[in-house]
Amino acid sequence: MEPDIHPESIPDYLESGELRRLQLARLQDTVQRCYNNVDIFRQRMDERVLKPSDIRTLNDVAKLPFTQKTDLRDTYPYGLFAVPMKEVVRLHASSGTTGKPIVVGYTKDDLDVWSSVMLRSFAAAGMQSGDVLQNAYGYGLFTGGLGAHYGAERLGATVIPISGGNTERQILVMKDFGVTAICCTPSYFIHLIEKVNAGGVQFEELGVKIGIFGAEPWTEAMREYIQRESGIKAFDIYGLSEIIGPGVGIECVEQNGLHIFEDHFLMEIVNPETGEILADGTEGELVITTLTKQAFPMIRYRTHDITSIIAGRCACGRTVRRIKRIRSRSDDMMIIRGVNVFPSQIEAALLSIEEAVPHYQILLTRKGGLDQIEVQVEMTGEMFGDRIRELESVQKRLAQAIEHTVGLRVPVHLVEPHTILRSEGKAKRVIDQRSKRKDVR
Repeated sequence: MEPDIHPESIPDYLESGELRRLQLARLQDTVQRCYNNVDIFRQRMDERVLKPSDIRTLNDVAKLPFTQKTDLRDTYPYGLFAVPMKEVVRLHASSGTTGKPIVVGYTKDDLDVWSSVMLRSFAAAGMQSGDVLQNAYGYGLFTGGLGAHYGAERLGATVIPISGGNTERQILVMKDFGVTAICCTPSYFIHLIEKVNAGGVQFEELGVKIGIFGAEPWTEAMREYIQRESGIKAFDIYGLSEIIGPGVGIECVEQNGLHIFEDHFLMEIVNPETGEILADGTEGELVITTLTKQAFPMIRYRTHDITSIIAGRCACGRTVRRIKRIRSRSDDMMIIRGVNVFPSQIEAALLSIEEAVPHYQILLTRKGGLDQIEVQVEMTGEMFGDRIRELESVQKRLAQAIEHTVGLRVPVHLVEPHTILRSEGKAKRVIDQRSKRKDVR
């Protein structure tokens, strides 16, 4: 074990047998709690002629019914809560942009667990007591801000609760407050890099060493861009409001997969079409069961995130297993002329070209009954002044990179600098104009 392990991080290093025994005991308790207190879960168990006592091994999790996001909306707002409301001390909710919001609740013990896994997340990324964290995740109903806040304080870091937006103030704080770490969405951090550099200061001069980025998918190419342009070390953090918020998993200093805190979250990889459990190392849909949540436990929640499990001890010494970086979401897939295309594939292809910057949008339209796709990519200020022949060369290489990656010819249009809207939260990468209702994701 590392000599400077924070006491709360000890579960990260449990031997496999001890961890599996702990998981089983907690799974059995969770199934019993849900059976006793959550109507829809008990009904589904009864339909299967299944009792909590039938869960005797971890493999028996396969007998349990899946939970889908539609279940949360169908039972809105409190139908999946497993404790009386008098025990719920906090509520969070999703934005509800595609329907009713997802409402999640926490008991005092749930908040304690959340703070603990966030502490372990920050520790895994190399943060320590004495670091100064600029928390640019949104506060409020969104789980990001408060989740990061309490975890960092518990670690012993100084937290600046600046929340999202107000870019000029963000930069001022970074310059003047001795910020050593920041957390926000990766797309917003790229916006900060741009603004800092435009002010005549190189970002690496600010003293920020660690960036913890989540709340939206981002690629390895995006990480390389961020680290090259800012001089920080960039870590991917993973979480879902339905499970607990941020803190389900994070990359350690090895940056080779995201450690899932398995003492609190039981993970499976399933075939997204059939629901069949797949072996470690096989790519499929991540399914998570909460093992310690009291107010809002989730049994076999289908995340729609596509990844695979990395088995075995990490070079950092942690024994909790890792997942590969989330490549895509099964519900983000676009089918264009019979070809499956994911936004993450297009991002990786674009950033493989040296001149490209990570400001792009994917436009979906329909013409003559056929779906059409085009990609708009911002030029840099330097590119904007180049000769037409050089711009045409860049445009051609971008299109070739996309075709090589996705197997489909996609028109690429270069647009002027700063014409693609910057987001202070999750980046809007896909604009779907295939119907009268514009759906922006």
